Amino acid sequence: MSFMEILKIEFMKVKRGRIVPLIFIAPLLVVASGVANLSQYFTPEYTNAWPAMFIQSALVYAYYLLPFSMIVVCVMIAGRETGNNGILKMLALPVSRYALSAAKFCVLVFYLLMEMVVFLAVFIIAGTVVTSTMGVTETMPVFYLMKWCTLLFLTMLPCMGAMWAITVLFEKPLLSVGLNLLFVIPGVLVANTPLWIAYPYCYSGYLVSCSLHDFTVESGTEAFTLFPFLPVAVLIFVLVFAAAVTQFGKKEMR
Repeated sequence: MSFMEILKIEFMKVKRGRIVPLIFIAPLLVVASGVANLSQYFTPEYTNAWPAMFIQSALVYAYYLLPFSMIVVCVMIAGRETGNNGILKMLALPVSRYALSAAKFCVLVFYLLMEMVVFLAVFIIAGTVVTSTMGVTETMPVFYLMKWCTLLFLTMLPCMGAMWAITVLFEKPLLSVGLNLLFVIPGVLVANTPLWIAYPYCYSGYLVSCSLHDFTVESGTEAFTLFPFLPVAVLIFVLVFAAAVTQFGKKEMR
């Protein structure tokens, strides 16, 4: 069975789940509250309204709500196999457990991408309504929004790899959720220390914090730099992804 066939089966498994409604909750909550809180300060002469609304909305979202929602998605995807010994039935088929774990992670990344699209769409709608209502004539910076949402997606990948590895290593849903939450909660504190670069759970939040720094402090350089972040992030992603792939179904195969 090819990887594409396995991937197709994995999407069919989650098709009837409740994951899609779930990924709407966090963007709706954070955008509605963030834009509403900031809109009271807008005047027709206000400048940089869109970046201000984006940063206001994305800070809590990147540090907490996005990781929280992805933790639930991880458990829901893994639960398709752990329930009713489904993993044993799958491993009895001529299917590589490595390919199976990789396919499940691809499904997880797809839902991350979908949630980012929902976040962007909800933000654009809310921002358009607020700027029109308050008389702000600033043009929507499409490139700016696309750029930061793309970076938000990419910086979440190492975190997603770590979440999936924990979900695979600790089969009990409460245990995997608890451990992932334990790593997410101190993210904002770690982001303010030199250790942030080795802590994937704070990458997306750190990115938005750097965006806030660039917005408030007008300097010639950006606070977020690719080096040495990129090689460290890639290394962490490879390690946690390899752990998830190699350990998936290993206990059941004994």
